[in-house]
Amino acid sequence: MGMSDFYGDSDHQQNLAVLHRALDIGVNFLDTADMYGVGRNETLLAEVLRERRDEIVLATKFGNRRAADGTFLGVCGTPEYVAECCDASLRRLGVEVIDLYYQHRIDPEVPIEETVGAMQRLVEAGKVRHLGLSEASGDSVRRAAGVATITALQSEYSLWT
Repeated sequence: MGMSDFYGDSDHQQNLAVLHRALDIGVNFLDTADMYGVGRNETLLAEVLRERRDEIVLATKFGNRRAADGTFLGVCGTPEYVAECCDASLRRLGVEVIDLYYQHRIDPEVPIEETVGAMQRLVEAGKVRHLGLSEASGDSVRRAAGVATITALQSEYSLWT
């Protein structure tokens, strides 16, 4: 969801109205990330989740680090960072469990098995229901699937790239 800083300023009330309208017409899958608006997109969703959680399949992502001013700081997939990000997202979203938790980008410095192992521990702890990977290579997906069930993949599909 691009209701944060990537497309310029946005109106908070209009964003809420769009989310409620989407739910009203049958949209039930909302996908965000901790990096969108440096967490602000998750806090926006929290306002809708408080009223309509039972209507929503909630996905969020971790792994792209940004400074408070929005500067991109790189990717991180360490087990400690996985747990830290999940707890922060749960707080911002105001929920007890995330339906689908993605690694936003694969960290080339951390073996995927370590990252996905940490993600699996979140499932075991009841903080996450399902795991996903975004922009992962076939090899990374195969290796990750050896550690945990990967329920979803996000992959760029473009005729130009």
